[in-house]
Amino acid sequence: MGTIHRSGVHRKTNDSARLIVVTIFGVAFGFFVGISFPAATFTKTEFKRSKSLETLGSGSNVTNIYVPTNPRGAELLPPGIVVAESDFNLRRLWGEPSEDIKKKPKRNNINTAVKKFSDDFQILLFHYDGRTSEWDQFEWSKSAIHVSVMRQTKWWYAKRFLHPDIVGAYEYIFIWDEDLGVEHFNGEKYIELVKKHGLEISQPGLEPDNGLTWQMTKRRGDREVHKDTEEKPGWCSNPHLPPCAAFVEIMAPVFSREAWRCVWHMIQNDLVHGWGLDFALRRCVEPAHEKIGVVDSQWIIHQVIPSLGSQL
Repeated sequence: MGTIHRSGVHRKTNDSARLIVVTIFGVAFGFFVGISFPAATFTKTEFKRSKSLETLGSGSNVTNIYVPTNPRGAELLPPGIVVAESDFNLRRLWGEPSEDIKKKPKRNNINTAVKKFSDDFQILLFHYDGRTSEWDQFEWSKSAIHVSVMRQTKWWYAKRFLHPDIVGAYEYIFIWDEDLGVEHFNGEKYIELVKKHGLEISQPGLEPDNGLTWQMTKRRGDREVHKDTEEKPGWCSNPHLPPCAAFVEIMAPVFSREAWRCVWHMIQNDLVHGWGLDFALRRCVEPAHEKIGVVDSQWIIHQVIPSLGSQL
């Protein structure tokens, strides 16, 4: 199974900690800011899916859901979707079992991204090609946390290694893919805007000409943040519901500590690629159309570089 390494680096002992997790080809990596991890225990359990993410993400009214018997932080979720424990069962990727991952990790791309965050951020790398030592060429890697499990994706890692109690010291959690251009992004300025506009779940705006799927995540050049959009006719039954509002994509989401506690409980143990999760995130904040948004003035480019090749 995976191993985790912690380096004894100085961290601020205040309540402004942030965690950024980024998934890259061969490696998933993230940034944490703050104090040391509290203890947590993971328990192996058998799990049967009782409610799909597609159903959870549908247009039903979320305001009527409040279950005080759910785990803390997951009161807004229907009981059937809550997965309060994580197993360590490996999840096979789609496609033939091939030669693992063919392309080399985009190390320079990740190195550039790391430098967009201040020294207050702790870095976490998830290695799913087993090549942990190859990152030693970067000085920041020596004080990073490294976790290695072969051929698993970022949501598999998130369920097993980012339990809300473990990351409870961190104010914000970034869970990002590897193929993001960050020339126009600054981590500290991003946090300032998220706080200013009261966003519990967010993402940077996407450059319109690169890898854009939804109008909601398209960068707007005339504002700091937007929380809604117009889509193709018939796509939005309600202007306050996805994909016209209360919606970000799974390539570069940012969660507050409170929102992540809920989202973690919604992630199924057998979730691999995370498709459908983006439509269901709104279940974890209320009112979602006001607390989920896109930060336009700190924007990124989705480079659309496949990490797992034919296995996707």
